[in-house]
Amino acid sequence: MGTRHKILLVDDDQDLLDLYREILAQLSTKPEIFTSTTGARAMAMLEAEPFTLLICDLNMPKMDGLQVLSIVRRKYPDLRTVVLTSVMDEQFRSRVYSLGVDLFWQKPGSGAEIKQFLECIESLLGRESQTGFRGVQSKSLVDIIQLECLSQNSITLKITNGPLMGRIWIDNGNVIDATTEGAEGEAAFHKILSWKSGNFEVLPAESGRTRTIHNSYQGLLLETAQAQDEALGQQHQAEANGATAEGEADLNPNSPLAKLSRLNGVEFILVCKPGEKQSFESRGLENPEHMAKWSRETLQHFHSLVDKLRVGPLQQIEGLGPQRNVSLAPNQDMEICVGWKQSLSAQQVRESMKTVLALWVS
Repeated sequence: MGTRHKILLVDDDQDLLDLYREILAQLSTKPEIFTSTTGARAMAMLEAEPFTLLICDLNMPKMDGLQVLSIVRRKYPDLRTVVLTSVMDEQFRSRVYSLGVDLFWQKPGSGAEIKQFLECIESLLGRESQTGFRGVQSKSLVDIIQLECLSQNSITLKITNGPLMGRIWIDNGNVIDATTEGAEGEAAFHKILSWKSGNFEVLPAESGRTRTIHNSYQGLLLETAQAQDEALGQQHQAEANGATAEGEADLNPNSPLAKLSRLNGVEFILVCKPGEKQSFESRGLENPEHMAKWSRETLQHFHSLVDKLRVGPLQQIEGLGPQRNVSLAPNQDMEICVGWKQSLSAQQVRESMKTVLALWVS
């Protein structure tokens, strides 16, 4: 069994420390959680033993959160860092991200916000790669955009990759425009997200920016994931033929899963071959292996139940939850799992899944 992650919580309010300790205890990785009420004490603890993650408040007496983060970034560059604050100020946000912080998060107040916060922390703890965009250590640009959109923020992201520079505009959690050399709108967005590393800066929102992108951020990211998968496949094919892939791969939005992922309300889609554990394809999932396993096991259980009840063949399963809705269905020689936006009603999910199945057959 691997070593447990260690999280250091820093806040001058002991009651809040106790509350956050209880919240973080819900993490599936079961990390060890340490606390400190002062920045000086936190620095001493960091020197005494290694930690995986630092979660720090901004407003503290004597040594405030910004001072702690500045020192941490110099002395412990591999330490993942999170700001948890009640101060939602764009200047603060920009300054914090410029220090290389992984996540700037308003102190959660509802069950849904707590769940989103835990999911983000779990993702940070699970990151093994140290590549990514500085300003959010070890995170991809996809992660950054997801966090900003989930938080319903209005910002301008300036992204640089060597001599290349691009901007992405987000308004109230919606990606509305993007530009880079030789491209605008969705084409620019996809081009920027093809960059594997670089630097970014959070700039104030631009009021009155003309909207050129009308696809949801989920749809944009699904298309990007599909393009990256195809680029990787092309690279492997080129290597197999003794060639070297050069330049950026062109987007191909016409594959079956790419078309289905653009349907209204779709958050992710997964297609599996029954009985073949490693045979699946997905869009919009960070951990498709886990979802593929769950999908297969769920369909197996329901097939068994249907056989016992003798009510005819299984057609479709629907599950409605607080974060998203899920549909499962066997379809010819494949099994299809689709995640839907939570805002869709049961009837909308049912009808939309019929559309997915019909398009897949066609």
